[in-house]
Formats: sequence, C-alpha cells, structure tokens
Amino acid sequence: MKQLWAPWRMAYIDGGSKETSCIFCTKFQESDLKAGLVLVHTPHTVVMLNKYPYNSGHLLLAPKRHENQLANLPSEEFIDLNEALRRSIEILRKVLNPGGVNLGMNLGKCAGAGIEDHLHWHVVPRWEGDTNFMPVTAETRVMPQHLFDSYDQLQPHFQNLLLQ
Repeated sequence: MKQLWAPWRMAYIDGGSKETSCIFCTKFQESDLKAGLVLVHTPHTVVMLNKYPYNSGHLLLAPKRHENQLANLPSEEFIDLNEALRRSIEILRKVLNPGGVNLGMNLGKCAGAGIEDHLHWHVVPRWEGDTNFMPVTAETRVMPQHLFDSYDQLQPHFQNLLLQ
C-alpha cells in the first residue's frame, strides 16, 4: 500500500491552526505576502489562496473592512470586491484552465462560515475527475499542487489586477 502524506493538514485537524487575529484584516499588511498566501490586495479587497483548499487554486476574496454583512459595505468597496472577483475568475481560467469554477459565500456560522465575522468569497477551480474515491474512503483529498507552487504560478497574473 502506498502512503499519501499531507502533514500541513494536521494543524487544521487538531485545531492548532486557529488564528489569533482575522486573516483578512492582517495578512495583506505583513511584509511576506507569500507566507500569508496573499496574491494581491486592491484599495478595498484582499485576494489570497486558501490555506486549507478544496482544490488547487482555491481563492479567498474579502473586503479589507472587517465586516460580516454584505449590505453594510459601501458601494465603492462592494464594487471593488466584485471587480476583483470577476478578474480573479478570469485569471484562474487563463492560468489554470479549469473546466468550471465554484463560487460560494457562507454568511453566518450555520451557513458554514469558518470565519463568520468577516465575509469572504470562496472561488474554487474545478476539473473533470478532480473528485475521486479518496475523500469518501480515506477522508483525504489529493491536492495535485503545493500551495506555494500555486502561489508562484498565479501571483504574477494578480499583480496585473491592480493595473487594469
């Protein structure tokens, strides 16, 4: 039998991954954006890779404003967030060539929000055959690309997001 090693998942499983501050409020301010998986930030939005992705290239987009209600975002911030969302999907399509993309925003804990105090989009690229027996039989998802490889592949394209 072959073994599949995914040691970075243990921090998530045992709860040791709990951040002491809101990742959407702090990660874009750190000096090492790659360590924080931040691809880019616009005047009002942060775009980052999900540290615990469902698939390679799984993005999180959030307003910089610490807000959990979509209706409370001022128009300028709402437009910036949605423009970043639109462009992020196009970058994923261009760079990763997925067959489709799942979009989701879980508002509130009972809706599945892992970070319920700060609204955010999940943008998940999907490919034919990207789901197999592993999650069902072994409670393990096979990720074909390391997070930092995804970061290096995507980040140059996200820098263009600021210039458009």
